[in-house]
Amino acid sequence: MAAIDQALTVCKRYEEFWCFPELLRNKGELHLLQGSGDAFLKAEDCFQQALDWTGRDGTLAWELRAAISLARLWQSQGRNREARDLLARVYGRFTEGFGTVDLREAKRLIDALS
Repeated sequence: MAAIDQALTVCKRYEEFWCFPELLRNKGELHLLQGSGDAFLKAEDCFQQALDWTGRDGTLAWELRAAISLARLWQSQGRNREARDLLARVYGRFTEGFGTVDLREAKRLIDALS
């Protein structure tokens, strides 16, 4: 967690935000691994922030990863419709690369949420 926080600080200091969403997503995943009482809330916040950042700079690949992470979290909470809608919205913007690991995972998750 300290390494992620340090990387986020460096990104801000030097205004290098190209990987910022992925760092936030990874921070959210680490919160889930730590499993503290508020892990779900912290993770959801990180995933939402990652999605917000991708909206600023249009990094669709990072957006897909953040959407997958958030959809999995929501699925674990029984929020399947929200999870599916979010993921389908992002997945639907892709026009190629459907054999990649991320897109195959997104499709599998969308199908599981349907």
